[in-house]
Amino acid sequence: MERRQFLAASLAASALAATRNAAAQTPGGSASATHTREYYQLRRYSLQSGPQLKLTESYFGDALIPALNRIGMNPIGAFKIDIGPQTPAYYLLIPGSSLEVHAELELRLAQDAAFMKAAEPFWNATAAAPAFKRVESTLLAAFEGWPKLTPPPSSAAKAKRIFQLRIYESPSCQDHVRKVEMFHSGEFELFKNAGFHPVFFGDALIGPILPNLHYMLAFSSMAELEAQWDVFRNDPAWKKLSGSPRYSFDNIVDNITNLILSPLACSQI
Repeated sequence: MERRQFLAASLAASALAATRNAAAQTPGGSASATHTREYYQLRRYSLQSGPQLKLTESYFGDALIPALNRIGMNPIGAFKIDIGPQTPAYYLLIPGSSLEVHAELELRLAQDAAFMKAAEPFWNATAAAPAFKRVESTLLAAFEGWPKLTPPPSSAAKAKRIFQLRIYESPSCQDHVRKVEMFHSGEFELFKNAGFHPVFFGDALIGPILPNLHYMLAFSSMAELEAQWDVFRNDPAWKKLSGSPRYSFDNIVDNITNLILSPLACSQI
């Protein structure tokens, strides 16, 4: 764990140095972005079909999300995986203003009497009837150029929406830093021109498959998703950026995980 944390810290410092100047020129970026950007905990709950699904969703909606809101962590995203490996699974996206609030989260939840009462069926599930199979968590730092989570307008209206979660793994620290830099050097603007609604961009600090970055996009339908990606990939500006020797010198992303999620009823995103 110490080695992983050291690597993560090195990656974060390198990415910060590589993107600081570009951040001021990007959507949401400013000279003070490093002081205001969020940190995200992305949890993946591996489940079994049957009672675990209802129990976990009730835990999110009745216990965990209200408690997180009381701490000041909001909005919380709660999703089920529609397209991707190892289903069924739920994802929970938890934004926080600092690393400290994430580090202290479990302690603060344990001191919340209302949470503990509402969470009892989930927390006290027996080995014979467990609430879940496993939970995997990744800690992310928001990109300087996109320092805040931005829910789509459809979230407030609880309108139909889907989300695409993409994970880019890089073969080396240098390649990872170059890919983060690439977003700050024009890719944000290309997303905007294609009509995308980005929810967040995050650099993984702690978690599996380091080094990697995560980002999430919102759409009204799969048809909109496919149409907007067609616009993006055919944009001459994207072809110029992706063909730049600074970013095409190596295969800077060697694996992409692409998931399609839909919001649970309790989701605030």
